[in-house]
Amino acid sequence: MKKTKIVLKKVCQAIEGKKGDHVTIFDVSKISSFTDFFVICHGYNEKQNQAICDEIMEKLKKEAHLFPNHVEGYQHAEWILLDYLDFVVHIFSTRARQFYKLEKLWSDGIEVEPKALPA
Repeated sequence: MKKTKIVLKKVCQAIEGKKGDHVTIFDVSKISSFTDFFVICHGYNEKQNQAICDEIMEKLKKEAHLFPNHVEGYQHAEWILLDYLDFVVHIFSTRARQFYKLEKLWSDGIEVEPKALPA
């Protein structure tokens, strides 16, 4: 779990580096059978969302030798999903984030402050 939290810190750094907004992390390990963490953020247009996605994939490839198991939504970039098995990253447009309200759907999870993640 500690290794995953170190990787999540890298994800947050990649999001911040591309000016992604409102990063939210949920520990869903006690309520989900398919992953341990959700990372949710949003960008303000298709190109920014794709840039956030590209930065996450590149940073994790270089620094943690990790590759996503599955990527969805990259072409239209309203909701890009990066599945790394232990964690799933959701990159939304602001409109899609407001519509789907994942934070509300997964509110039984434990919110993890990005600043509290180990470096």
